[in-house]
Amino acid sequence: MIKLGEVVMILDLHRHGLTVSAIARELGIDRKTVRKCIARSLQPPVYGPRKPRQRVIDPFVPYLREMWRELRERGYGGGYTAVTDQLRQLRPATLAPFEVRFETPPGAQAQVDFA
Repeated sequence: MIKLGEVVMILDLHRHGLTVSAIARELGIDRKTVRKCIARSLQPPVYGPRKPRQRVIDPFVPYLREMWRELRERGYGGGYTAVTDQLRQLRPATLAPFEVRFETPPGAQAQVDFA
């Protein structure tokens, strides 16, 4: 990451007529970095909005909207969170992974916690 002070220095050296290679040698940075700084001047990079990613649930959204409308037509007056809480209870619980314990004689194994 190049600092603002270095960018100003690059632009100043460029205005004084130094070549890209000379500026890179002087400051100890890559020529591509110098070229980018000169091309951008003091402008920060501009990023456009991200494209929305395809979600797993996307193909089922119309069905879910229909089911939500059907719940409302049947007289449900509660909120969305109550429905999701109930669905969470209906979902089958995931099984905990099986843990196999093993014992070693003293001095046969060392354990270190670097945290």
